[in-house]
Amino acid sequence: MPRTRSDARPGTGPVHPTPGARGALRPASATIGGGFWHTRREVNARTSIPQGPDLLESAGNLHNLRLAAGTAEGVFQGAYPFLDTDVYKWLEAAAWRLAGEPTGALAAEVDRIIALVAAAQQPDGYLNTWFQLRGNGERYQDLRWGHELYCAGHLIQAAVAHHRTTGRPELLDVARRFADHIDTVFGVPDSGKPLDGIDGHPEIETALVELYRETGERRYLDLAGYFVDRHGHGLLGGEAYCQDRVPLREATTVEGHAVRQLYLLAAAADLASETADAELRSATERLWQAMVATKTHLTGGLGAHHDEEDFGDPYELPNERAYCETCAAIASVQWSWRMALLTGEARYGDLIERTLYNGFLAGVSLDGERWLYVNPLQVRDGHTDPGGDQSARRTRWFRCACCPPNVMRLLASLEHYLASTGPDGLQIHQYATGEYRAERAGAPVVVRAETDYPWHGTVALTVEQTPDAPWTLSLRIPQWCGSFRVHDGERTYDGTNAPVRDGWLRLERTWTPGDRVILELALDARLTAADPRVDAVRGCAAIERGPLVYCLEQADHPGGGLDDIVLDTARPLAVKQRPELLGGVTTVLAAGHRRELPDYGSWWPYRPAGHTATPAGDPVELTAIPYYAWANREDGAMRVWLPTS
Repeated sequence: MPRTRSDARPGTGPVHPTPGARGALRPASATIGGGFWHTRREVNARTSIPQGPDLLESAGNLHNLRLAAGTAEGVFQGAYPFLDTDVYKWLEAAAWRLAGEPTGALAAEVDRIIALVAAAQQPDGYLNTWFQLRGNGERYQDLRWGHELYCAGHLIQAAVAHHRTTGRPELLDVARRFADHIDTVFGVPDSGKPLDGIDGHPEIETALVELYRETGERRYLDLAGYFVDRHGHGLLGGEAYCQDRVPLREATTVEGHAVRQLYLLAAAADLASETADAELRSATERLWQAMVATKTHLTGGLGAHHDEEDFGDPYELPNERAYCETCAAIASVQWSWRMALLTGEARYGDLIERTLYNGFLAGVSLDGERWLYVNPLQVRDGHTDPGGDQSARRTRWFRCACCPPNVMRLLASLEHYLASTGPDGLQIHQYATGEYRAERAGAPVVVRAETDYPWHGTVALTVEQTPDAPWTLSLRIPQWCGSFRVHDGERTYDGTNAPVRDGWLRLERTWTPGDRVILELALDARLTAADPRVDAVRGCAAIERGPLVYCLEQADHPGGGLDDIVLDTARPLAVKQRPELLGGVTTVLAAGHRRELPDYGSWWPYRPAGHTATPAGDPVELTAIPYYAWANREDGAMRVWLPTS
């Protein structure tokens, strides 16, 4: 039975394993009360999410639902069969926001749109405005491109979020009716179900796992397992693009459409946790390692090709043609969080941090009103922008507007990706000002954090509530961190004597209220080089500081472009606080020069090997800004990787 309003669980996030799940860790509750992520979430809450209904109205998404409900006249608006998902992702974002603001204009908008979704649903539970209005009543006849199950997945996730934050059943009832309908249609041969098939865009799989977790209905988990395991058996022609070339259990690397691959793997991690499937767990660990080692950009971005939004070959990591779709960064965070819970390993938090601060956050402007669908690592001088969804310029909305509401929902639920609890205590994966809460020995554990991370590396932690029994406070020491110090009230550790194992600094004791731990992470600016097999950046270096990747922008380097700039690696990097720039950032200053580009002939840009090297030109001071903040001023060139002298 659906829970009543009194059963709302505002501390429960997008991933909520059952008590019987076999993962090493479980999500802990957290709040973000100030600092970097508080600012970004406030922009999301006060600007991005509130503008959602108007944008969905102007794009036709809500009009299509009214048509399907029979309360409006006209024709279907939009070019794609998956426009319903933009509504569902916005509803999910708004639902997470309702946990902290349960009444008011946003709550009224959520109620209005939920009623519209419910009115559009057909009596047997089916719901997809494209096929209801344009498909002549034919269902599941175009699983490769139709996205019917993909839409259902986002509806389910929105419904679970709304139910967890408000306790109200209206949207969950809609989602369950659709899921029940799907369960009567799909199944393996000889199951008595009429159709053995999968959606060309995975998404329903992880949604069904969470619906099982929310309702206790085992058949939803079984249906998720069926969909995951039927990928790779040629049901969609055997193409890697839609995750149908090889069964996931047998795969050796990530391939095909990046978002589709990562959504499928997130579901596989959930299933491995809930079913103790060792083979599935092994596959997810193997594929994560292959992806990170050979197919991940410095920013955490994923996807090498524009044509099919897909992964390239190992070490095929271009700069100006990097796709790095914002949705792929979000899917990466979702999958890595599930892997962190499944395995307990800190390296997954390392990738989450890198992706959040760089490949993900670049997808939304500082004012919360404009977006990037793709996130290249270089925009050349004289760049001719293609426009549309693949623009390297921020856009108000897209024809395929999957990314903006996806950003909204991750930011709105971000506090659920910060900490976990396990048999030995509390683990802090991501550092933010606020509180981390768990339970130990039947009593609450509350740890308050104060930090100006990522601009400064000090994290001050105060134990506010604790049981009278020993437990372990585990702090992730980031992979990028060259040195650190920690004082736990009894002694001071550094990188030579601290109890660090597998990326976790573990402090065990019987804590008392008022105990403090001061963690100091060295935030020295640094130069980074890539594996020499990454042809696109051989002979280049990138600037990083803490979890932030930096870039050069045309706006900071007047008097010339960026194509002729060479970085002088022999000169030290300097750090400068710029409170007036881009909402307040720390910049990194470097030395370089502008090459004197010789003329080798007006019609032929090549020269004999061994020709005299390009001479150095005038020295220039380079100002690097955080990559997440690029494209917030005038249009111009940008680059992350810089040729070195």
